[in-house]
Amino acid sequence: MANKLDLQVVSQEKKLFSGQVDLLTVPTMEGELTILPFHAPLFAEMDYGELRYKQDKEWSHLVVSTGFLHVTPDNKAIIIVDSATHARDISIEAAEAAIRAAKETMMLSENKRELILAEAAMRKAMLEIRVAQRTKKSRF
Repeated sequence: MANKLDLQVVSQEKKLFSGQVDLLTVPTMEGELTILPFHAPLFAEMDYGELRYKQDKEWSHLVVSTGFLHVTPDNKAIIIVDSATHARDISIEAAEAAIRAAKETMMLSENKRELILAEAAMRKAMLEIRVAQRTKKSRF
C-alpha cells in the first residue's frame, strides 16, 4: 500500500472516514483540488461542495460544508468540516422539503439572518439532490 494516501474526514458530529485512498478531490475556495499520494504539504480552506475519494476501484462521495484540508509531509490528508453527509445517506425527499421551506422563508422573512440561513440551507439541499442523483445513476 505504498501508493496510498492516509485520509481522515471529520465533522463536528463524528468521524466520517479514516483509511487509505488512491486519490481525493475536494472543493476549495479556489476551486476543486485533487490530492494524490505524496502530495506536497498543503493547507486549504474548503468550500461547500462534493468531496470524492477513490479507494481501490470504488468511489465514495460526501456533501461537505466549509472547513479545512491539511496535507501533511508524512502522506496524510486531514479534512475537518462543519458538516458532511455521505451520498448514500441523502434523502432526496428531505432535501426537496428543505428547498420548499427555504423558499418560503425567503419570501416571508425580512430578517437578514433568517434570509442568509435559508439561502445556505437551499444551496446545501440543491447540492445534496445533485450528488444523490448522480451517484445513484452511476451505481446501475
